[in-house]
Amino acid sequence: MNTAPLSWTRQDILTATGGTPVGGGWEVSDVSIDSRTAKSGDLFVALKGPNFDGHHFLQAARKAGCTAALIADDSRLPDGFPAIKVNDTLTGLERLGVAGRRRGTAKIAAVTGSVGKTGVKEALAHSLARQGGCHASPGSFNNHWGVPLSLSRLPRRIPYGVFEIGMNHPGEITPLVAMVKPQVAIITNVASVHRAFFDNEAQIAAAKAEIFTGIAEGGAVLLNRDNRHFGFLAKQAKECGIPNIHGFGTDAVNACQLINADLAETHSDIDARIFGLSLRYRLGLPGAHWVGNSLAVLGAVSLLGADVKAAAESLAGLTPAKRRGERHQLTLPGGTATLIDDSYNANPSSMRAALAQLGRMAPTGRKIAVLGDMRELGERERTEHAALKHAIEAAGVDLVFCHGPLMRALAGVMEVTHHPTADAQTEAVKAALRPADVIVTKGSAASKTSIIADGLLAAFGPTPDREG
Repeated sequence: MNTAPLSWTRQDILTATGGTPVGGGWEVSDVSIDSRTAKSGDLFVALKGPNFDGHHFLQAARKAGCTAALIADDSRLPDGFPAIKVNDTLTGLERLGVAGRRRGTAKIAAVTGSVGKTGVKEALAHSLARQGGCHASPGSFNNHWGVPLSLSRLPRRIPYGVFEIGMNHPGEITPLVAMVKPQVAIITNVASVHRAFFDNEAQIAAAKAEIFTGIAEGGAVLLNRDNRHFGFLAKQAKECGIPNIHGFGTDAVNACQLINADLAETHSDIDARIFGLSLRYRLGLPGAHWVGNSLAVLGAVSLLGADVKAAAESLAGLTPAKRRGERHQLTLPGGTATLIDDSYNANPSSMRAALAQLGRMAPTGRKIAVLGDMRELGERERTEHAALKHAIEAAGVDLVFCHGPLMRALAGVMEVTHHPTADAQTEAVKAALRPADVIVTKGSAASKTSIIADGLLAAFGPTPDREG
């Protein structure tokens, strides 16, 4: 997505961080915090956390070809390895990110929400990359180190930038959006996630509304009017002095309105009206939840001043990100089965969406769900897991495998195959598969449902199905 050159001179970084130089002059072409993925020409930032210390990897970073390092402790600095020393490397990275945003000329969008923020960020970046270039935060780099790292990599001259902002506690979004200063902000939705840290959804909505505090003067927000927290969020945006508040969804009053959607197994065909422009486009990702997300994407494209028609056409080329609905063909004795690997993460809302999409499929074999625990639900964890029964029955699922201690609640209300761990579950799932089956794997990252998907791919074939 980002092909524009990046350059930081030693003086640039000294000015940004207020650090002290160690060694002679130099220039870097990228910024890294991981010696395993660092490359020639990088600045290596030696972050320190509760379970690691990047200073232990300075030698590895130099061996990988890094030009210089940002450090707080020079006791492990290899001889002859140039560096800038600061009091705290995370603070130094934050200041570098702020400087990157300040010197850049890109129009910036920021995305948050309980569900779908990474997908919307990727889809928006996909569309804008075809209109002169776009820099986007990679993967889910949406936290206290991911946002400043992504900003530090922002080229000076690129037309657009898209940044994801996440949280699981109150107060986390405010400092991050203050760095990003977007012209456009999207809240995809508010749902019952991270409930271990919030008493109710209203508190989650208030935390998401923190994104309004950092929007650039004259900026705009896009809010999901089909979400029950729309009114509260719109009021919060208005109180923050934001002049342009727009909705997306099914209601005719929306600036970005869904007219009709034909949902298929691998895509959707959509009629919509985006700020008065009537469009018909194909979305290369399946699922009703993605239909609403596409409205937000095209709305943001319009607000950033890019070509909405071209962006709509580009959405046909979207494919699922890794473990976010990837389709794979599995070769079994006597035929093939389809694996939908959606094991990156899960919460009640995304779990229901995955089951609903499975329900829309029409295999000649069986529909199989492999489900792992949903984490951070607090006192609602048992209720939310047991309530999946309704989505499973509505989808017409034939066979359910679940694993983890929280999934015992689902096992208590319907017939499932339950194992304590993903490792224990894998062989049972492999043994049950038949030709023509469709199987979806879904669970929070900590439940390690991806182990089961990987086990199926190792046994029956690793080729992603990108058709449709």
